[in-house]
Amino acid sequence: MKAVIITIGDEILLGQILDTNSRFIARELAKTGAETVQMRSVADERTAILRALQEAVSAADAVFVTGGLGPTKDDITKSALAEFFHTELVVNAQARAWLEEMFSSCPQRLNAYNKTQAVLPKNCTPLRNLKGTACGMWFEKDGKAVVSLPGVPFETEYLFPAEVLPRLRAKFGASLLRYKMVTVFEIPEAELAMKLASFEEILPKGVNLAYLPSAGYVRLRLTAKGAAAEALDGLFAQLLNELSGLKFTENTHESGEENFSRRLRASGKTVACAESCTGGNIARMLTAEAGASAYFLGGVVAYSNEVKQRVLGVSAEDLARYGAVSEPVARQMAEGVRRITGADYAAATTGIAGPSGGTAEKPVGTVWIAVAGPRSTRAEKFVFSRTRERNIGRASVQALQMLLEEIEK
Repeated sequence: MKAVIITIGDEILLGQILDTNSRFIARELAKTGAETVQMRSVADERTAILRALQEAVSAADAVFVTGGLGPTKDDITKSALAEFFHTELVVNAQARAWLEEMFSSCPQRLNAYNKTQAVLPKNCTPLRNLKGTACGMWFEKDGKAVVSLPGVPFETEYLFPAEVLPRLRAKFGASLLRYKMVTVFEIPEAELAMKLASFEEILPKGVNLAYLPSAGYVRLRLTAKGAAAEALDGLFAQLLNELSGLKFTENTHESGEENFSRRLRASGKTVACAESCTGGNIARMLTAEAGASAYFLGGVVAYSNEVKQRVLGVSAEDLARYGAVSEPVARQMAEGVRRITGADYAAATTGIAGPSGGTAEKPVGTVWIAVAGPRSTRAEKFVFSRTRERNIGRASVQALQMLLEEIEK
């Protein structure tokens, strides 16, 4: 199943808000085996919407539209959809009943503007939105589906799994792709591609290996289409064998944060972090997923030497003798934050993120990472790159990977 995602809204094109709906829908579609072939954003303008719909329907089996479903006059998606499907806007009895139920505890708030939310294209199937007043809408034409969803992210994030995915599976189940994924740590994309070159040469028609690099890891997606889907399990086993000797984790669709969160929850251990060069990014990654309070106790961003000394107990003598970017300081940072939080394990980073500040002895990208646990403290030195953002990302992922290795030993 091929999909196109369209977001509608001048606020997106003006850069006033970030389009998170496209990312969310694409990720949910990928989990089902659907293939998103295009994303685009268009203005709140009738001609632009109609043109985008026509082009999308020509290119895909399913089209997903978000935005422009509010109760005000500038929201024109419903009228554009009615025109596209050659129908009229009418009061939908089911949508009206849902609205009245939503406002039953405060009926005076069901004003004239809110009542327009029950006015929908005559030929759509309304999708009940328990998070807002705008219904989702499902259309079918010539074997294809067009789905309209609200622009408010938490409303789309409710409607898509609750109302849209079951209908997609029922309609397109036989044409969905099969895929499996594995996340490989501590190896650049180019080196990994060289290692897997011979494996890629044996892949049959309909099977593809994709590389999805991030800071500190590369996700591999092995995808099979049509009749080739039957060979996926065996080929994936061969892929894992090719990765022997590397650090990797099998998963279906996890992001790095999701992977770390799942493994930490499973460990039953608590963790903390002390960060200098990563500036709080490790704490952000540790708390990115719901339920982080089960394992994350807290962190300290100790950017200055004074904070390293006063809060974490780093030795002033060691700072003067070895410098902030050194093994002794990294070790003491990890041990200090573990002590003050009471965590089972703690990670610490201290380094030169760049782009300036490097020396011949300690170039930009030099990072010391330490992990302290109940038995010992481990520290390692890394030299990443000359790009600040990449250094922060790679150091954060490396620190979390080292933390998990110590916990899972």
